[in-house]
Amino acid sequence: MKKIPYGISNYEELVEDGYYYVDKTMYIEKLESLAEKRIMFLRPRKFGKTLFTSTLENYYDIKKKDKFDKLYGETYIGKNPTKLKNRYHILRFNFSGIDTKTEETTIRGFRDRVQNSIQGFVGYYGLEFYVNPEQTAEAMLDSVLQAFRLQKLEEKIYVIIDEYDHFANELLGFNTNKFKELVSKNGKVRKWYEVLKQGTETVVDRIFITGVAPITLDSMTSGFNIISDKTQNVKLNEMLGFTKQELIKMMDSLDINAKQIEELLPILKENYDGYMFSTKATEKIYNSNMCLYFLNEYKENDEIPESLVDVNIVSDYSKLARMLDICDGENRRYILEKVISGEGITTEITKKFNPEIGVGEKEFVSMLFYLGYLTIQGEEVLYPKLGIPNKVMKEIYSEYFHTKLECKSKYV
Repeated sequence: MKKIPYGISNYEELVEDGYYYVDKTMYIEKLESLAEKRIMFLRPRKFGKTLFTSTLENYYDIKKKDKFDKLYGETYIGKNPTKLKNRYHILRFNFSGIDTKTEETTIRGFRDRVQNSIQGFVGYYGLEFYVNPEQTAEAMLDSVLQAFRLQKLEEKIYVIIDEYDHFANELLGFNTNKFKELVSKNGKVRKWYEVLKQGTETVVDRIFITGVAPITLDSMTSGFNIISDKTQNVKLNEMLGFTKQELIKMMDSLDINAKQIEELLPILKENYDGYMFSTKATEKIYNSNMCLYFLNEYKENDEIPESLVDVNIVSDYSKLARMLDICDGENRRYILEKVISGEGITTEITKKFNPEIGVGEKEFVSMLFYLGYLTIQGEEVLYPKLGIPNKVMKEIYSEYFHTKLECKSKYV
């Protein structure tokens, strides 16, 4: 029997240690078939973004050719490999967990993450390159890309950026001015992305970026206008999270019998299902991490868990909820009341946020969508109708929102 992959985000570890894998590799083929080669894909927290980026990393890594059958033999892509499998050098960045207490700690944290990733890249692929710790993050990136071009000739790099917006979201939640200084205008982060864009003219062939909200995209547009946002692409609606059939298949593989599955499905549906990320989508999605938490507790204790909400998820969402404080507008209180009462809200979903010019009511509702508190439930008058996806999301946010509603002077 396979093990439940709760908390596992490394694809190679998942396969080699016998964890169950919900096969999402058909989306490697779909991504590769797109005309665009530089992709942005956003989803709420705990939807399996890091595992998917790890799946991409192992599939395209030029040094994993000999392990391809072992890693992907039982998957869709293993039986239907694409022409680009094992063709790239993978340069991966993860910008979560950066200390944003001050401008100095944020810049240092960003630079350290860049340095660690580049050092790992250089060592893994055997480049003759000295990572100078005195350089800025953008200078490090520029230097390693130039060194790669000189040493690897016709070979190319696939850049994967996980949690691209994590530190920016935290910073924006309590220090908008510092956010503007770092990400906007001549900020350090923006300069780094300008260097990455320049790299696409030489050695960087493909880019895949994940995060939660497009909060930094507009601020970086002129410096990094090569990315294509596929967040609401209907063909990729089920790329992350679990479908009902995927969930049933997993439970069956975990030796949960048909009678138990019949008992558990309504609970899982009420609490973790309901997400749609395109108005054209027909399949609703379950939050994968929440389902894995539930099933892990169920298998360990042979009973339905007393708490249906993972405390780690609550902590994650409460941090992100601070971002809502940047939104302006006199009708926020009215919007919050509608949301809590369960009424739907029809609005255009903002694809780029720019804190420099203010964030109004439309952006406020859109932020609720990106954070996962609201999801697409249909379409009215050419705009998406948004509503709360499930019971757990209502519980996670209701206390936060009720607190905000009590602070009437701030909203009315």
